[in-house]
Parts: sequence; C-alpha cells; structure tokens
Amino acid sequence: MAHLSLRAVGKTYGGSSQPAVAGIDIEIADGEFIVLVGPSGCGKSTLLRMVAGLETVSAGEIRIGERMVNKLDPAERDIAMVFQNYALYPHMTVRQNMAYGLKNRGTSKAVIAERVAEAARMLELGAYLDRKPRALSGGQRQRVAMGRAIVRQPAAFLFDEPLSNLDAKLRVSMRMEIRKLQQRLATTALYVTHDQLEAMTLADRLVVLNGGRVEQIGAPLEVYRKPASTFVASFIGAPAMSLLDARIDGGVLSLDDHALARVGNPAGPVTLGLRAEDLRIAPRGLPLTVDYIEELGAQRIVHGMVGAQRLAVIDTGAAALNQTVQVAIDPTRLHLFDTATGRRMEPVAEAVVEPVL
Repeated sequence: MAHLSLRAVGKTYGGSSQPAVAGIDIEIADGEFIVLVGPSGCGKSTLLRMVAGLETVSAGEIRIGERMVNKLDPAERDIAMVFQNYALYPHMTVRQNMAYGLKNRGTSKAVIAERVAEAARMLELGAYLDRKPRALSGGQRQRVAMGRAIVRQPAAFLFDEPLSNLDAKLRVSMRMEIRKLQQRLATTALYVTHDQLEAMTLADRLVVLNGGRVEQIGAPLEVYRKPASTFVASFIGAPAMSLLDARIDGGVLSLDDHALARVGNPAGPVTLGLRAEDLRIAPRGLPLTVDYIEELGAQRIVHGMVGAQRLAVIDTGAAALNQTVQVAIDPTRLHLFDTATGRRMEPVAEAVVEPVL
C-alpha cells in the first residue's frame, strides 16, 4: 500500500496551446478510495494514464509512496490497472490470465498458485478457473480482470471506467463488489468514471474535473450538499440541481416577481440553485407549469417551467396533478452562486435564511 501525490500535474499534447490537464493537486492517503468524475473530455482518463505511466507528464510531479515516478515505466510503478474493456488474453484460461503478470515477474509457481486461489475465492471465480474468457459473462470477465490486479498485491489500484460495458443491474452489483473488495484489501484506489451515481456510491472523496481542472474535492455528501460551482451543482445529483436566474434587493431574494427569502448576501443578480428533493408541491408557492412527469414508483419527478425557467420537483404523492401546481421552497436549503463566475456564494450556508411572510 502507498499514498499517491499529484503536484501541479499537467499534460499538453504537441502543437496544442490548450492543456488537456492543468495544475492538478491531489493528495491521496494510504488506503483511500478516490474517484475522478466529470464529463467526457474533462481530463480524468488522461490523468489516470499519467499515474499509470501510459502518458508522459508535461508538468508537475507524481509520487507513489516516497518515489517520484514521472520517468518510470508502468511495470516499475507498483500499480495494477483495471481497464474498461477487460484486456484479457482470449487464448488463455482464467487461471492463466490471472497468473500472467506474476509469471512474467519470475514469481515462484507456489506463490502464483496461492495468490490465484485466494483471488478466485474472494471473487467467486473458483468454478471458472479453467474456462476461457469467451465462455464467461461480462461481469465474470470484469472479475477476472480485477483478480489479475489483486494477485499482484500492488501499492495502488487504478480503475479506468471498469463498469461502463455492463448493463445497469450488473453495474450496481459490481460497484458493491469493488467497494467491498477495496475495503477488505485496504489498498489505495484511484477510479475514473463519468457516472456521477457510481462516483457518489464508491468514493471516500470525489475529485470533480471540468476542462482539465479541478472544480471541487470532497466527500460525496459534502460535494452534493455544498457544490463549489454551478458546474458541480448541475453535474452531481440526479436529477440535476435546477439553476435559475434570481436577484437580491434589500436583503430579499426574488425569482421573477416572487419574493422567496430574506438572505444576508449583497444586492444584485445571483444564480439560485434548488435541489428537487428540497421542494414540494403545496397549496402555496411558486407557480410551476407542468410539462413532463417521470414516474419512478415510490416517487415521481415533476418537470416544468417557472416563467421562462426550468424547475424539477420530487413528489411522493399519487394524486393527479393539474397543468399548473404550486411549489413550496425550503428557505434553509437554498444555494446561491455568483452569476458572473459560477462560484458558490458565501456565507450562504452559514447565513440565517428566513422565508418571506
């Protein structure tokens, strides 16, 4: 096991004036599970590949334990990587695939057999050791790829979107397996995904990336409850936080002509963030013109317009809804962002936010 340290790490591809990754600083504790999350093209896979040694580092330094590894080959970094496409050898059995890396390193046959047997037991692969990958399901192939990483007993695991090729039901069970396995092994893990639900359920801490830069680092619930920017607010959460143009005048927060709350922030335009679960359909409130309802069984998500702006509300009722409903807002659950920069406005969370009577 080892801690990972990324200090001012950057990557610029030849001829480009725009870095793919810029100024990344992350300290990952020994045994910590860190998830890099963000949309396609945000730099998360590039960053992971730099840690693995599959991409060169243009700026900064990467340390695994006490060693700076910028110029070390992947085989010298004491890491194991699990890929999106499994990367199994089709002509080898499960046993041979899992043992291959150890065999190349000159590990004794007895040690190889012991480690493969232990990994197969943990991953419930004992009955499949003599099968080839084509005879396995997608989930079984992914477990084989994980077993190949486990037998190496690396200082750190790297995961590059390992569940993206699986169906939705299998993704849920596999992410539970990955988390329980990492906790049992107590090995440092760096995991890449574009799926924010996957990120929330797996991570000790999230690193939210956007345009090659870090938007926010924090525990999943911290990032969810106190997003540092409108980008994080709209990316983390399902449904996404509704972001609306609002205004503060004389200490009163208003949306269009509707006064919502007394706040302690300066006068001027602001972006108001509202989570769907912090709203409810009630006899009084903002008028919402309903245009779409997602029925999810135990609850439904009501989508509509407040004036010209879109809003989503989670409703647990079963009654039929009119085309226009009233939405009550919990004034203690408001999120305010600077309209010009998109950054969270403080001291919003600490301020006394009172409803307008």
